[in-house]
Amino acid sequence: MRRMLVAAFLLVGSIAASAQGTAKYKCMIQMNSYLGEGAYIVVSLVKGDTYEKTLYVLGPDKKWYPDWKEWHKAYKKKPTNISAITGASVAGGDRSVVTLEIDKAKINAGYKLRFESAVEDKPYHVKDVEIPLTTEALAAKTDGTGYIRYVRFSGS
Repeated sequence: MRRMLVAAFLLVGSIAASAQGTAKYKCMIQMNSYLGEGAYIVVSLVKGDTYEKTLYVLGPDKKWYPDWKEWHKAYKKKPTNISAITGASVAGGDRSVVTLEIDKAKINAGYKLRFESAVEDKPYHVKDVEIPLTTEALAAKTDGTGYIRYVRFSGS
């Protein structure tokens, strides 16, 4: 009887955890037309100005990571393996579609998605796009201020 009670408790806990879990969102990043190398973009989960988690990195060459000055400071303090969330850089005028996995508990809880961008020999944009992590914002198109023209999400 005790084993069954423990098993039932674990099952209920597991179901509750998976109900919270994560949601996957397809994220389309449309770039402005510009001349030069492809942009390196990092997508981070932030609360206030504190970095919580790196969600995606567009740009595979680690030697350029210090060009994202703010992200790199946070990354150096708490390095994590980002190889599973890394893809190609994005050229001017092109678009990229990536999948972001977001903890459901972070949505509508005061967090933001920050898109930092850097291009070799060009200015760095710490907040090229910053989106409140709300259900409304995830359903809208958000314009960029640097190399990114806009970002749009869809559930996957």
